Amino acid sequence: MKSLKLALTGLVLSSAPLMAEELIMSSWLPPKHPIVVNAFEPWAKEVEKVTEGRVSVRIMGKPLGSPPAHFDMARDGIADITYGLHSFTEDDRFKRARLGQFSFLGDDAIANSKAYWTIYGGKLDAASEHKGTHLLGLFMHGPGLLHNNKRKIEKPEDMAGLKLRVPGGYVGDLVSALKATPLFMSSPEVYEKLSRGVIDGVAFTYEAMTAFNLVDYIKYSMTVPGGIYNTTWFFVINEAKWNGLSEKDRAAIDAISGEAFAERVGRAWNDADVVAQKKVGDKVLFYKASPEVVAALREAAAKLEKAWADSLGNDYDGAAALAEFREMTGVGSE
Repeated sequence: MKSLKLALTGLVLSSAPLMAEELIMSSWLPPKHPIVVNAFEPWAKEVEKVTEGRVSVRIMGKPLGSPPAHFDMARDGIADITYGLHSFTEDDRFKRARLGQFSFLGDDAIANSKAYWTIYGGKLDAASEHKGTHLLGLFMHGPGLLHNNKRKIEKPEDMAGLKLRVPGGYVGDLVSALKATPLFMSSPEVYEKLSRGVIDGVAFTYEAMTAFNLVDYIKYSMTVPGGIYNTTWFFVINEAKWNGLSEKDRAAIDAISGEAFAERVGRAWNDADVVAQKKVGDKVLFYKASPEVVAALREAAAKLEKAWADSLGNDYDGAAALAEFREMTGVGSE
């Protein structure tokens, strides 16, 4: 009887489902932001599906820290999963990540994000710049614009003196080269600063105009083919937490992350840009940069691209990586 009881106990235990591993994800974008609703939330649901309920992701309604702290939060285990902009981290740890921040890279967030995942995630070894985490995704948004409430920028000199919010990184150097004053701040800070007149304008996407309620404080929005700039994003999980998952579940999650997530988030961003343009309508003057302004942007951009490529030394060919990126997005050298 004792042996029978032990055998039955073993049978019950072996057939009982293991308790699901709940991963905590800190999210700092507004909960209704289109990237949260149409990329992160569907991905989280799919994680539970592909792991057959063994792993779930709980996206927090409020962030566990400031936007610039989010990479360190994942690395240090404060949160299991985080996302954010490389340029929010104001040190040199993500030097090669700048590949996707330059001007004239492409107008399609899907193509941009796939190229970024392929090149930065591949030959530029993104993993080594994200130590302490496992990369779930690398991505970019749609073409970056310059919005302001002072004047239409018709010649390079019109940039002089404008106080422009930038997300850090390349675009700060770009607007500085054109004699504007770059002021770094994270996205949630922009509304207050713009509405109070602390800044004159902002480097942002179409969708950010509506996502952060800026339309009433913007008069002019300048575009160039391929974007005036872009931002690069990481999507990571704490390395120890990742290694604690089963090999089967890691493989299942990887399959819906990486390039697959680049397509998912890129589509969400493309759709959000279209919706925002329709919503803004004629409340803001959208206009294409003049040939003179484009020429000035190209001249400044070329110098900054070369400086970045040179800073990588002999281990990585930044110029070749940029050329390959533009081939993948269909922009080419021009």
